[in-house]
Amino acid sequence: MSKIHVHNLRSLENSPTSPARLRTKIGEVILHSAIARAKVEALNPETGEYRVVLQGTLDRDEFEFES
Repeated sequence: MSKIHVHNLRSLENSPTSPARLRTKIGEVILHSAIARAKVEALNPETGEYRVVLQGTLDRDEFEFES
C-alpha cells in the first residue's frame, strides 16, 4: 500500500469537491490509520445539513510527514 503524505491530508479541506472525491480522500486517511472514529456533532433534519468529525491516529509506517 502506498504512503499518505501531509498534503493529501490537508487537501480534505479543499472545497468544493464532489462527494465521490471526498469519499476517496477520507477513505485513504482511514485506511492509513491505526485507530479511527467518527462523531456526529450536528444534524438538522429540516435542512439535511450535518457535521461529522473524524478523529484518529495515522499509522506512522504509512505516513510521510515530508511532502
